[in-house]
Amino acid sequence: MKSLKILAGIMLAVFLAAGPARAQVKIGVYLPLTGQNAFGGQLELDGINLAHQEMPEAIGQKVELVVMDNKSDKVEAANAVQRLIDRDKVVAIIGTYGSSLAMAGGEVAEVAKIPVVGTSCTNPLVTQGKTYYFRACFIDPYQGAGAATYAFNELKAKKAALLIDVSNDYAVGLGAFFKRSFTTLGGEIVTEMKYNSGDQDFTAQLTEINSKQPDVMFIPAYFAEGGIIMKQARELGAKFRIMGGDAMDNPETVSIAGAASEGFIHTSFPYDAGMANMNEQAKAFTGAWRLANPDKEPNVNAALGYASYLMIVKAIEKAGAATPEAITKALAETKDLPTPLGMLTLDSDHNPQMPVGIIEIKDGKRVYLGEVQPE
Repeated sequence: MKSLKILAGIMLAVFLAAGPARAQVKIGVYLPLTGQNAFGGQLELDGINLAHQEMPEAIGQKVELVVMDNKSDKVEAANAVQRLIDRDKVVAIIGTYGSSLAMAGGEVAEVAKIPVVGTSCTNPLVTQGKTYYFRACFIDPYQGAGAATYAFNELKAKKAALLIDVSNDYAVGLGAFFKRSFTTLGGEIVTEMKYNSGDQDFTAQLTEINSKQPDVMFIPAYFAEGGIIMKQARELGAKFRIMGGDAMDNPETVSIAGAASEGFIHTSFPYDAGMANMNEQAKAFTGAWRLANPDKEPNVNAALGYASYLMIVKAIEKAGAATPEAITKALAETKDLPTPLGMLTLDSDHNPQMPVGIIEIKDGKRVYLGEVQPE
């Protein structure tokens, strides 16, 4: 009995010395870590983890990341957000790569009144009319206008063709915004062809496009179909320039298209490890990334993941509280926040304003040409 009392006394002393358990701030993450969009999702998670390593606390409380794989699927995305809210009791969420996935998850978060910061979901409907959804990236009307401005002003294109994945919200939206801006600038859309995600044969559409002799073909595709489209276009003898959106920013694009990718141009967010005139935050991010990942170059998706985590932590610090209501209010007031993508200020629709980066494939490698301000 005496030994038991001694043991109890020792355990009590250890407990008192350790003090009460520290409060934690739970931040959820839902990204495509498997499926069609896994490449982008994993890079964004790498950026989030890097930011978490640098900023492991908020208002003196440890930040715990709870990561869910949305499997590149709309239903899984909605379920992931529901589990993060109901089971894990997160106060804020980061995600996701893929506008369709973000729209599915956003409906759940909106009902639960949990703030979310989107990483690279560019469709305007992600935040339109939403109180609780924010994002770290530009939106497709701006990106589409940037692509159209570059095509018309820099490539001197007067005639453009579109090849659109009609089963994908991102592709439909971005294609429509390119079309609107290109025609406003004085260009002509000579044809608009369609396909569905997963298609492998585009010869019929490309034959029709080739017959119209456009100066440029815009394909707001993901890399899998985009790489095949480029390859088949060149096999058919197409001479027009080919342009795409940010979803083509993937090494697999060149792997799939091979020599057909030469000269391909796509829009991107305004960060690149080789860009000139880096801001201080971009330099710091690039250096930290290379220390943590010596075998992998930093990517713009990683920078977006990093910026999304930064937005939430800074909102918590500004609010002085880690409640969904306080975080939501502080996020809405985000202004002049230094990030690897520049100074970030959110507008009334929770979208940041930033220039559109332009990438060209030269000798099989992506080259950051600079930025364009959409007209």
